[in-house]
Amino acid sequence: MTRMMTASAAALLLAAGAAPAMAQSQDWSGLYAGVYGSATQTNDQDDERLRFDRNLDGNFGDTVTLANPAGADAFSPGSCDGAPASSVPAGGCDDDANGVEGGGRIGYDFQFGSFVVGAVAEYSGVNAEDSVTSYSTTPAFYTFERNLENLAALRARVGYAYGPALFYATGGGATGEMSNRFYSSNGQNTFTATTNDDQADGYQAGGGIEYALASNLSVTGEYIYTSLEAPDFDVRVGRGIAIVTNPFVLAPNTTGTDIRRSNGRFGLHAVRIGMNYRF
Repeated sequence: MTRMMTASAAALLLAAGAAPAMAQSQDWSGLYAGVYGSATQTNDQDDERLRFDRNLDGNFGDTVTLANPAGADAFSPGSCDGAPASSVPAGGCDDDANGVEGGGRIGYDFQFGSFVVGAVAEYSGVNAEDSVTSYSTTPAFYTFERNLENLAALRARVGYAYGPALFYATGGGATGEMSNRFYSSNGQNTFTATTNDDQADGYQAGGGIEYALASNLSVTGEYIYTSLEAPDFDVRVGRGIAIVTNPFVLAPNTTGTDIRRSNGRFGLHAVRIGMNYRF
């Protein structure tokens, strides 16, 4: 998918290159504003799984064990990336759907000969999800899903101007709002979120090409990678209507078990197409 998005961006830039070439003295200095849209893909972790705090001491490294056979791992069927395709491990998981992003930017550049430096601020609405599922021997599935809803970023930009084109690298800080969801085919226990923050902070890095169509209008194509520290989201499993030997409330701890996902970061690949207007 990433290769397909990159090819689409390259095709647009080649089409822009068919416009009449402008003079070598194209001036990139000054204030600009623009819009952009992108296709996105989350950066899944192949070995991600759910982690358990069986004794509620805050350390998520415990094993949920069965009463019979005693000590056996209740989650021995394992885990997979994405949402469950069925309630049994053999069904596996469906890959997370590719997402979309759309937003606006405002920036300012300074040009020194062929070199350009500047800063850009952006805000976008995003629809990108990242899920992981673990299976118990019941059998039952347990799924955590993250959804990135928006992004704000402030990045530096350093580039080299050549004729009507500006080739640049960019990087800086990013923050976004992220919603969390848990669902399971287990209808015996109770599940209650004990933490549910929505703020995720991190960084962005990437690069691209800006091509001048006129002295104040340009088209852009760029790749941006976003890495965010995902907000905390823990779920407490209670007894509900399960039997007293249920693995989540097995003595000596009958209060319950906390669950969280093992991967604390959210990664997002985006290939963007946009336009800028220079004032």
